[in-house]
Amino acid sequence: MSATIAGMTRAIGIGLLMTLTLSAASKDFDQKVEHHYADSRGVKIHYAAIGKGPLIVMVHGWPDYWYTWRDQMEALAPHYRVVAMDTRGYNLSDKPKGVENYTMQFLIGDVAAVIADAGKESDQSKAVLIGHDWGGAIAWSVAMYTPNLVEKLIILNLPHPRGLNRELARNPEQQKNSEYARNNQQPDSASKLTAEGLTFWVKDPEARLKYIEAFKKSDFEAMMNYYKANYPKAPYTEDTSPVLKVKVPVLQIHGLGDTALLPNALNNTWDYLEKDWTLVTIPGAGHFVQQDASDLVTRSIVAWLNR
Repeated sequence: MSATIAGMTRAIGIGLLMTLTLSAASKDFDQKVEHHYADSRGVKIHYAAIGKGPLIVMVHGWPDYWYTWRDQMEALAPHYRVVAMDTRGYNLSDKPKGVENYTMQFLIGDVAAVIADAGKESDQSKAVLIGHDWGGAIAWSVAMYTPNLVEKLIILNLPHPRGLNRELARNPEQQKNSEYARNNQQPDSASKLTAEGLTFWVKDPEARLKYIEAFKKSDFEAMMNYYKANYPKAPYTEDTSPVLKVKVPVLQIHGLGDTALLPNALNNTWDYLEKDWTLVTIPGAGHFVQQDASDLVTRSIVAWLNR
């Protein structure tokens, strides 16, 4: 990682983290979780919920579903109302046809619908928003375009869109490593996917079975539509439009073993923010940092929220 980032990284007190008592997802986690649906302009968005208190909404990436947050959900549930959604096209959420139904405006609307539905009982109109991968891209966008919905922002392994766009335009290594995204933008990309193949990254055998079941309920064309509708297309050019800054505090966690989203894209993130930025980088953790380094990610989130 560059000296620029190293100099801006905020250290998290190890002593504080070690005093926190957090458990991994328990055997009866599935029985504790409630299941609900929000209406997003006629599209049903499924979300799982646990706990009571201030609202936290979690948004997964590709290829994933709400269950990716199980460890963090259970750890946060004693003090928060924790909601993890299936984004459109995945698992139990609706799967509208057509690339045009997966543009960022609709994905932002889905999060807004979940916040409204999950917060109605306690009259909460905003949430701590947590996103990973595509969920991170959506969370950045929600914070930029609908700031009234976001209390705080937590992003896992998804650089600010400006940073990724810059690296795609300037960095040959990022261009090379984004070949998977260009492949996903091809017309026949969905035909090459299988539910079993998409679980290549899931290490827990029991969780893998759940993932296969969830992916069999999902729409592969919808998954690819995220890339077709929103990911930059070659030849890449840098975004020079006026910056719409994020107005809330941000915690960003990045597994440095991620080969799809290289850490150089984290540089200059401060240029896109109005409030404080806490960066936690985790050597040895890959793209799915919430599972690769589950305990450290969970402790970091809890410590940051309890500042």
